[in-house]
Amino acid sequence: MATAQAKVQTAATPWGAAAVVEEVSVPQRAGEKRFSVVVQLLETTGGERLIRFAYSTHGAARRGPVTMRARDLERLRAALERAPVLAQALESASADSKARGNP
Repeated sequence: MATAQAKVQTAATPWGAAAVVEEVSVPQRAGEKRFSVVVQLLETTGGERLIRFAYSTHGAARRGPVTMRARDLERLRAALERAPVLAQALESASADSKARGNP
């Protein structure tokens, strides 16, 4: 089951430490491998908001490209319903991209 939760923690980013404002996690499985795709809304000490996509194994975020199956995107959408601040940030980023002429 996909989960959504608010956490008080920080994450290291290229722009310095950022607070995790909201996070959703979608459990995944490929053969015997078990992991989660994590989407986090982060906020820097200067107030800039960042969105991080990562893999998580045993609770630790892993770097690398995040790949999801199309059928798991619906689970991500459901998890975002329980994370309204993160969902709004993603919607805003999408709208800004479209306004600049990006697909």
